[in-house]
Amino acid sequence: MSVPLTLLGLLEQEPRHGYDLKRDYDTFFGRGKPLPYGQVYSTLSRLARDGKVVISDVEPGAGPDRKRYVITDRGATEVDQWLIQPVEPEPHLQTVLFAKVVLALMLDRPAEDYLDTQRRAHLQRMRELTEVKRTGGLVDALLADHGLYHLEADLRWIETTGARLDALRRTVRP
Repeated sequence: MSVPLTLLGLLEQEPRHGYDLKRDYDTFFGRGKPLPYGQVYSTLSRLARDGKVVISDVEPGAGPDRKRYVITDRGATEVDQWLIQPVEPEPHLQTVLFAKVVLALMLDRPAEDYLDTQRRAHLQRMRELTEVKRTGGLVDALLADHGLYHLEADLRWIETTGARLDALRRTVRP
């Protein structure tokens, strides 16, 4: 997730204060991982330094003054370019899951047990995401679907790898 580009996109929708940006980011993109305030303001500072946002006005607040940020033409152009570029497909040719299985086999540890434990963790997370789909709105459901599809692919890999452990063991422990 590109936090700077996402914040720029929110600013292109309409000018906002840092607090409003954080709220909107967390509402739509921060499920399970809200954006820290410090990251919002440090990102806005870098965007301002780079000429992608400007401060349109400053209002007194209960604490520090509230600054309203506005995207510049340069920032809008960057958002346009980002939106039209496809996301890099992630084939994950090197993953923690794979590394743990191979190392378990290399070290003569029970890779089957690791795969079983990982399968249970994936299934538990799938149950949680299914509940999010059932009880949440459209944004929650779409995010949950994305996670579920990735977990399903991991489960297929776990099953395939489990069926090939003997051959993999011979490959990594000649």
